[in-house]
Amino acid sequence: MSESTNPRPVLDVIDLVVHFRRRARRDVVRAVDGVSFDVARGEILALVGESGCGKSTIAMAVARLVAPTSGRIVIDGTDVTSVGGRALRAIRRRVQMIFQDPFGSLDARQTVFETVAEPIRIHRLARDPEDRRRRVMAALDQANLRPPERLAQRYPHELSGGQRQRVAIAAAMAVGPELVVADEPVSMLDVSARAGVLRLMMEGRDRLGVSYLFITHDLATAWVVADRIAVVYLGRIVEIGPSPELVAHPAHPYTSALLAVAGGEEHDGPVLPGEAPSAAAVPSGCRFHPRCPRYVLAGEPAICRDEDPTLHIRGAGTGPAHRVACHLAQQDPMEETK
Repeated sequence: MSESTNPRPVLDVIDLVVHFRRRARRDVVRAVDGVSFDVARGEILALVGESGCGKSTIAMAVARLVAPTSGRIVIDGTDVTSVGGRALRAIRRRVQMIFQDPFGSLDARQTVFETVAEPIRIHRLARDPEDRRRRVMAALDQANLRPPERLAQRYPHELSGGQRQRVAIAAAMAVGPELVVADEPVSMLDVSARAGVLRLMMEGRDRLGVSYLFITHDLATAWVVADRIAVVYLGRIVEIGPSPELVAHPAHPYTSALLAVAGGEEHDGPVLPGEAPSAAAVPSGCRFHPRCPRYVLAGEPAICRDEDPTLHIRGAGTGPAHRVACHLAQQDPMEETK
């Protein structure tokens, strides 16, 4: 169900499932296991979780680089779950993707100019070569790659990591997308380059109204950048809400653990026992209960072992809902501070 005030969000993901069958092991990896969320126009929604939780698979499915097993992906009111051919090409102009590795995502044989010009050519946006050149230079300038005339002639190996990621952003933004899926776009950059790329994303939201689905393992970065945060664990969203509310009053014990890692609260001892289970062997009931400190403190109630919790609204307010999937979560966020 849509949480945005806009009756037609840019992206609406409804009960998305992505399973991979491994024939050699004769099992199924439940990478994404029933995920629903939306992204409003001009909003940054962050998907946060440990490596292997399914957040990158969600991103790839939204960009139609991975085929969903079931569920629906709706872009600005149009169901794109199973489109192909020219219709898929049109969708990919509206939904662009930025990958984690800025060197691996660029063609080493192409200059910066050729890299940014390619999507313009594919989507037939330029009237003539001069119009294409103008569009490329404008995209480079907006990505703070200056002077664009000089940088346009360089190859990826001649650029810094931050510059390479800005080239990828320029190529994505050159076609005027409505939604940008950014999969860990700053995790391989140093601190100074990271800040610049994040600032560039926020400028795109504020100035152009572009929406972002921002994938990260770092809850602190999500808190700085995103309007809302969705916490993903083992293929499911376990908590979603406005960034300030979710960080100030985490409702799910997994969110609390991520905050402890990010330095958001005092914590003694290990954050969580063990590692996340395999997506090919998802625990019964609440999939987090084998690692959940709240489950142990509550005396290991049977409901956590037997029933898979669904997202329910926590607390009351006039803004976007704060939802959590936990049998033991407090209904009122302020109760935990009393």
